[in-house]
Amino acid sequence: MNDSKRSITLYGIPNCDTVKKARNWLDARALAHTFHNFKKDGVTPSLIEAWLRDNDWEALINRKGTTWRALDDARKAGVVDAPSAIALMCEAPSVIKRPVLTIGNAAAQHVNVGFSEAHYQQIFQK
Repeated sequence: MNDSKRSITLYGIPNCDTVKKARNWLDARALAHTFHNFKKDGVTPSLIEAWLRDNDWEALINRKGTTWRALDDARKAGVVDAPSAIALMCEAPSVIKRPVLTIGNAAAQHVNVGFSEAHYQQIFQK
């Protein structure tokens, strides 16, 4: 993948350890990228819908995180499909599994959820 011609954006929150690992991985390989802070910059339904072109909505919900665990049982039970998941992610962006990595533009975009050094190496193979 020729990254010099593709836009790279990493979405997450700066104090998340996994996001820090992904940012450090990109920086160590001099891969220019934009960081989008969920809490500061927010997320929109259209942004999440773009991520859903490559991922199932369930892959975007972090059910192991404190934000999910803090939800009441009725709110958790109400997340049953993409529209209800999108509503929750817009309301509480910290429930989104991090980081979300996008490469490309809206017309031709690759979206990866989570961080694995091996997977990132595979994504960015030259």
